Amino acid sequence: MGKLSTIGFDADDTLWENEQFFKLTEERFQELLASYIEAEDASARLLEAQRRNLGRYGFGIKGFMLSMVETAIDATDGHVPAATIGQILEAGRDMLSHPIELLDGVQETLEMLAPDYRLVLITKGDLFDQERKLAQSGLGEMFDGVEIVSNKTAATYDRIFNYYGDGTRSAMMVGNSLKSDVLPAIEVGSWGVFIPHELTWVIEHAEKPEGEPRFKQIADLGQLPDLIASLQV
Repeated sequence: MGKLSTIGFDADDTLWENEQFFKLTEERFQELLASYIEAEDASARLLEAQRRNLGRYGFGIKGFMLSMVETAIDATDGHVPAATIGQILEAGRDMLSHPIELLDGVQETLEMLAPDYRLVLITKGDLFDQERKLAQSGLGEMFDGVEIVSNKTAATYDRIFNYYGDGTRSAMMVGNSLKSDVLPAIEVGSWGVFIPHELTWVIEHAEKPEGEPRFKQIADLGQLPDLIASLQV
């Protein structure tokens, strides 16, 4: 078990707010289709479209926009007005220009860890949007590397932690998604630190790996330095 040298951080809903804007836009989408379909059914159809389209569009706002348009066409049997499509696209554009809201304690924690560890931002989603959010966050200079990937798998972490650090056994991944941030990192021998967020997307849900010695959970990022100290790695 190598000494910890590299820490990977998820971005959305780990460093800054993200899912809340998807939820607000989904509510707006429900209202736009209210004369055609019940709100609950609209959300269910939208989620189904997102699942179906992940392989085509990937993660992020643009894929979400396309799934909303597809759902609107499907739910109205092709009769959705052009004005409604325009409003859906406008809602997506609003998301793409929304200011960054850092979560509590993020900047202070990164500043504390940066002198002693190699910090790597590992995020998935649309390249331009993730670059925009990182630039607006003011956190960019704290990271030794930035990886914007199409998906997060065991192979992803194996590549990144061997490139930036001293291998997977000397690395830790921190994030709010068990499915994307924690489980695949543990699979390659890294520490996986779970920070729950109340609005984590349902597609990112997974069972906790209870009993796994390299799985840890904390309430917020501010607890990470003490956790690292307690591991004595």
